[in-house]
This record gives sequence, structure tokens and C-alpha cells, in this order.
Amino acid sequence: MYKIFLVEDDFALAEVLKKQLESYGNEVKCVSDFRNVSKEFEEYSPDLVLMDIMLPFKDGYYWTAEIRKISAVPIVFLSSASDNMNIVMAINMGGDDFIAKPVDPMVLNAKVSAILRRTYEMSDTSSKIDFYDAVLNLSDYTVVRGEAKAELTKNEIRILQVLLENKGKIVSRDTLMTRLWQSDLYVEENTLTVNVSRLRKKLEDIGLCDVIATKQGSGYIIK
Repeated sequence: MYKIFLVEDDFALAEVLKKQLESYGNEVKCVSDFRNVSKEFEEYSPDLVLMDIMLPFKDGYYWTAEIRKISAVPIVFLSSASDNMNIVMAINMGGDDFIAKPVDPMVLNAKVSAILRRTYEMSDTSSKIDFYDAVLNLSDYTVVRGEAKAELTKNEIRILQVLLENKGKIVSRDTLMTRLWQSDLYVEENTLTVNVSRLRKKLEDIGLCDVIATKQGSGYIIK
């Protein structure tokens, strides 16, 4: 059983989503105080957060930033504002995925199940992968190069892991999306692009420049 924290101010929708997620064996808590979302998050200690963007007092981006200060728990945004700019901002703010409203129950369950599966399957491993003069730590979601360290999200570390497992080979976007979300049926194209761009920036920040090359029309490669 996984614990899911639902931050949604449409109480009728929140109740529907709660019942839907509980029907798949999850435990779900809906936020009760929109002034203290991060406090309720800490007290509940969930395995995943579903976060609306438009909320009373402070928006979902603010609360995501607050949660990211203390936790790397997966955060999935829910919003009717599903234009590309909002999707990109949600991912850049630390979100792991984005589900557009009105929420399709099948899409919701597929995405939540896939994120939980890949997150907590990965947490059981203590593997390390050496590349260039750095080390990818799958157990604590970091890349270490000398004294420098980059903190990665679940998506970023899985992307880098897949590329390193296929070092010297082009990995297609479809392959990456399948590994990330188990099925590319529910994945927006620009979500992967944003994650790769953010991963590159983090690697560059610790001196690992030009590690991931784009093969136009094909995918990505680490030479």
C-alpha cells in the first residue's frame, strides 16, 4: 500500500480522485489546511503527491518548491491549465509528471502506478555506475564528480541510467519514455525534452559538459 497526499481545492473532485486511487489499494489523504500544505505533508510523509496548480493562498508551484526543500518524493501536477508553458514550468519546478484536467481515471491510475513502481523499485538498489570521471548513485539520486555533487530527480536519474546502460548507442525517445513511464501512451513529448534539458544543465553545473548528445530525429546518446 502506498500513501498519496492529494492537494486539490475542488472538494468534489478530490473525493472522486480519492475513491479512485483507494480502489487500487492506495491510502489517500486530502489536504485540509491550504495555509499549511508543507506541514501536513511532513506529518503524513506520503509516497507521492498529487498537486493542483491553482490553490487558495499560495499556488501549487510554491508548495512544490517548499516540499522539494525537504523531500524528493514524486510530485504529479493536476491542472486544467495544460498548455505547454504550464507543463514546462511544472517540470522545472520539481514535478515528475503532469495530468491535464478533466482527469481521465485510467490515465491517473496508469501514471500514478508507473511512478510509484519505478520510484520504489529503484530505491531498493544501491548500484553505482561509473562514467567519465563521475559516479551515478542510484540509491541516493546523485551524480558525484570529485567534490561536486548534482541532486537528480527520479526521472533524471532514470534517463541517465538508461543512456549509460546503452553507452555508445543511440537511445530513441520512445525507448526512454517506455522506461520512464512503462508505456509511452500517456507521455507528452515535451515532458521528456524538459527532463533531458534539466539533466544536461545539472551535469554541466558539476563540469560534465556535452555528455548527452542529441541525434536529431533519432534520440540521445552518451559516447
